[in-house]
Amino acid sequence: PARGPVAERLLERLDRAGGSGGLCSIEAAAALGVDHQTLVGAVKSLQALGEVIEAEARAATRWELSPEGEEVLRDGSPEVRLFRSLPEEGLPQAEAMKLPGGSLGFSKAMANKWVRLDKGAPGGPRVLPVVPSVQDTVQEHLGQVRAGEAQALPERERAELKRRKLLLEVTLKSYWIRKGSAFSTAVARPETELTPEMIATGSWRQLPFKPYNFSSLGLPPACGHLHPLLKVRSELRQIFLEMGCPRITSWRAPSGTSTRCSKPQQHPARDQHDTFFLLDPAEAPQLPSGYTSKVKKVHSQGGYGSQGYRYEWKVEEARKNLLRTHTTSASARALFRLARQEKFSPVKYFSIDRVFRNESLDATHLAEFHQVEGVVADRGLTLGHLMGILRQFFTKLGLKKWVEVGNSGVFRPELLLPMGLPENVSVIAWGLSLERPTMIKYGINNIRELVGHRVNLQMVYDSPLCRLDV
Repeated sequence: PARGPVAERLLERLDRAGGSGGLCSIEAAAALGVDHQTLVGAVKSLQALGEVIEAEARAATRWELSPEGEEVLRDGSPEVRLFRSLPEEGLPQAEAMKLPGGSLGFSKAMANKWVRLDKGAPGGPRVLPVVPSVQDTVQEHLGQVRAGEAQALPERERAELKRRKLLLEVTLKSYWIRKGSAFSTAVARPETELTPEMIATGSWRQLPFKPYNFSSLGLPPACGHLHPLLKVRSELRQIFLEMGCPRITSWRAPSGTSTRCSKPQQHPARDQHDTFFLLDPAEAPQLPSGYTSKVKKVHSQGGYGSQGYRYEWKVEEARKNLLRTHTTSASARALFRLARQEKFSPVKYFSIDRVFRNESLDATHLAEFHQVEGVVADRGLTLGHLMGILRQFFTKLGLKKWVEVGNSGVFRPELLLPMGLPENVSVIAWGLSLERPTMIKYGINNIRELVGHRVNLQMVYDSPLCRLDV
């Protein structure tokens, strides 16, 4: 039996071509009255049989009308439609913009000097016709394309139609088909399975079998996929764990956490335009009284080597709850708990958590994003220790080029000593965003393509596993 109806008809037509002639797959599809892709499928099935046919891939370019071009061919170009809708006395510009063709037709008609704008007309600017009649050359050119005469158009005209998105340049792939060394109009279908019946009857000895393709890849198993942010977060978490850091976290925090970090209450970052304050619960139920009084004194009067900010610190402001603007609030909470221990012991912490800021959205800013933070507390820590740990951390991160992705520093004494930490204890910390290294790693320039409603979910499927060390 032959491979299939289309394949049979193709072989018969190729046989009639005779000699060393060949067939174009596009012309053959038209002659056989089948879709080109259907014929291509028949070609590929015949190729799988061996040397029955030879098929040389070719590519050709042709011009097609876009959906907008189809509309212009049917109804006329925007500039002509607008011109023909204008009465002799013209129309107010606002009304002209509502005519068929609208603003695009007006701009094109102005460029063609078919109309003029009388800005001093009574009642406001008025659009007036300048010529008695016009010819719709755009519609005529699109008609030529539809008739298969696109090549007769000057290159400049085709480029203009393409720029206006009325014309599409389509690359069409085809095949030049010739007879192969084993050509036959009646090609037997090779068997793909060896059945028990074939073995029992011995018929398998006379049957052709399709050879196994051991290099063929199987279908990928259906499974879930991790978002690039989750992949990079997992890598960063592993780096921190290798450095001996347990995780800390906290979703909301009193406004007072900002003052714990030595930020004055009147700081712009605490303004309602930059921060999301909570309505319920609006305030923290209580603040540690002894610690709160020390923080108030440092801010209003100074202490522990600092002259303070010299303003009236209000506990009411410190009690306000907000969605955290930085993960350092979680670090401050962890250090405060550390100071409550009976005996100090060195610690390392890390957090990878979401923060919230009332920011204008653009290609590099979102109202919510992730911060990655590492904290080390020990006696006698210096900037040298911070530089060493930064080198270790960012070497593991493996970006392999100088790029600003984060900040670092040493906590100030007026932050640590009011908590009750020993005087000889220093705290070093560093932080970066999660989105920034992810965008660098995956070549994403707009953060809205990584997070939010503009994300292309196919990107999640196509993105490779993240390897920060390569």
